[in-house]
Amino acid sequence: MKSKLSLLLVCIVLASGCGRYERAEEPVTMPAPVVVARDQEEDGREQNTNKVVDKEIHIVTDPIVTQPQRTPIKVKGIYISAYVAGTQNLMDEIIQHIDETEINAVVIDVKDDNGRITFSMDSPVVSEIGAVKRFIPDIEGLMKKLKEHNIYTIARVVAFRDPYLPEYKPELALKLPDGSIYRDSKGLAWVNPYKQEVWDYLVEVGIEASKAGFDEVQFDYIRFSTERGVNNVVYDEADTNGRSKKDIITEFIEYAYDRLADQGVFVAADVFGAIIGGGVDSDAVGQSYGDMANHLDYICPMIYPSHYGAGYFGIDHPDTRPYDTILAALKGSKEDLGDHGTKEGRKIVVRPWLQDFTASYLDYYIEYGDEEVRQQIQAVYDAGYDEWLLWSAACRYHWGGLESSKEAKKQKSSQSSAADSLENQAGDKAA
Repeated sequence: MKSKLSLLLVCIVLASGCGRYERAEEPVTMPAPVVVARDQEEDGREQNTNKVVDKEIHIVTDPIVTQPQRTPIKVKGIYISAYVAGTQNLMDEIIQHIDETEINAVVIDVKDDNGRITFSMDSPVVSEIGAVKRFIPDIEGLMKKLKEHNIYTIARVVAFRDPYLPEYKPELALKLPDGSIYRDSKGLAWVNPYKQEVWDYLVEVGIEASKAGFDEVQFDYIRFSTERGVNNVVYDEADTNGRSKKDIITEFIEYAYDRLADQGVFVAADVFGAIIGGGVDSDAVGQSYGDMANHLDYICPMIYPSHYGAGYFGIDHPDTRPYDTILAALKGSKEDLGDHGTKEGRKIVVRPWLQDFTASYLDYYIEYGDEEVRQQIQAVYDAGYDEWLLWSAACRYHWGGLESSKEAKKQKSSQSSAADSLENQAGDKAA
């Protein structure tokens, strides 16, 4: 029964128009998410071929390579389209709201849903195909301003839904049996996740985002297409090498993480909320919640109440009950992860996307405002998590549903004092 509901959910998401896509030329209704001269090799990592020789015993050893220091923060963020980020008066207004509320992070399109790079960057592939569309004309000025306001910056990089790259490099596209390019219901091409060249391109964009000053790279559409006609796509055995969709998506995550962490940035991925618990959705999109978590700093399930079908979680109409839906989804997340995501002594952080839009396309929906936003945030806390992101394709947020910056600082101070008290009690007990 759950598999049928999951499959129904995918259909609803795709039919709804909120599957994280709207045309980039439409300024304030940008994609809805469920984002230099180089002395380097193609994968973007600096190569150090020097060997350290111990002259006493003549043993040749490799120099020790350590990752740059990465300091995590607890993110409470919002999505910002490239158009808004590059429009000074709109961005200034948003920054003012951020200064006044608990928000401390922004997710900004760097490679958008149209496959366009949103600011100038020195990247061989980007230059070769002319992918830049400068929605953000002054990335240096924008990053400087955000840092001045202590705002954590996340680069949204849309991965395998890329209608731009295949038009210039059709060999990287998903293909139909007759050799033509597969296109989804909007006529847009997708790139083939099995192609190594695609991986290198995405990593290259992530590295350039890091150089621009972003603290984190967040991959979106890190999955296969599930739209009509996708079952007709053919894959070359030389590319697949016996690997399933879930195998290859997980491999890409590991590949990208290893290279981007070396640049000192955190790595995150957006995933369908419906893949939690596995099943038909997980197989179709190629996302394995636990396996992906093993190779990420943050995993961001898109658990918008509007994206769950009637009866999911035993809730008649999930969109009408935001608190209950978010709480149920995140309890499922905790059960599904189990011991996953504990690589090298670190624990994966679950940072869900929450709904700050009204899903009027549904038969049963409610208007989302301050109260509905707050209910979802409270559900995150009650589920045992403490980070979250708000999605509004139009970048219009219900600021009244957020705590003020003073309240947030007071709460943070209170939590810090409580933690210190517990630590002192533990120390006394041990003594």
